[in-house]
Amino acid sequence: MLKSFKTFVLLAALSGLLLLAGQALGQEQGLYIALFIALVMNVGSYWFSDKLAIKMARGREASPQEYPWYHSMVQELSLRIGQPMPRLFVSPSPQPNAFATGRNPRHAAVCVNQGLIDLLDRDEMEGVLAHELSHVYNRDILIGTIAATLATAITFLARFAFFFGGGRDRESNPFAQIALLILGPIAAMLIQFAVTRSRETQADASGAQLSGKPLALASALQKLEAGGRARIRMGGTPAETSPAFSQLYISAPFGGAATRGVGALFRTHPKTEVRVANLHEIARRMGQIG
Repeated sequence: MLKSFKTFVLLAALSGLLLLAGQALGQEQGLYIALFIALVMNVGSYWFSDKLAIKMARGREASPQEYPWYHSMVQELSLRIGQPMPRLFVSPSPQPNAFATGRNPRHAAVCVNQGLIDLLDRDEMEGVLAHELSHVYNRDILIGTIAATLATAITFLARFAFFFGGGRDRESNPFAQIALLILGPIAAMLIQFAVTRSRETQADASGAQLSGKPLALASALQKLEAGGRARIRMGGTPAETSPAFSQLYISAPFGGAATRGVGALFRTHPKTEVRVANLHEIARRMGQIG
């Protein structure tokens, strides 16, 4: 509940920043144009997110005959929560990772990398799949699209003001306009990343409850962090190297970004040690550890 409220606050902050930018830059008309363009771009991405992401991950559909454990595991988790079963895919990437996508539970897809299959045991894999299903059932793709639309609109608005000039109001503060022109897109990006981190934390908690194995998910995250760093020179699929799509993965591809200082604000995922600590706390509440 707290994480959902935090997401609401962050989205409200993005909306407020967009309105503030439009007013401060004197670009009411530009605001509507920027919002429309951003909406078209991101709604299109949202509507076709499953096809786009799977194609960029080079995923192929996983048949029940070839991957019986995959189908039975996801089917059991889906039945447990009373939701439709998504389509299942496997990517040939050696990176140990997985993602879920789709505009709603009835048009969802889960994709696991071959590197993940090779690395995790059954309990850890179940924890990861429960995490990904939680993204689908929590409508995180929709939330992410809203955040991306607002952030993109702010960036477009700043560019619009830069090329066509800000407001002509004599009482306006040109220094404030310049500051907003520069800092507005950065602030929007930081808030968007904060939304993504918040939803990852929520999916960890929901996935731990769904699988009943928070310690297995914690172990998987630690393996994914180490595996991503170990395979950083092996390259990845277009989805893994794309800033837009890499946010979908359960763990930041190639080991993530900076973990300290200002650089940590640009992370798309929470620090692994923080996620593991949260999962251990959930395990304590479930009576699995003393």
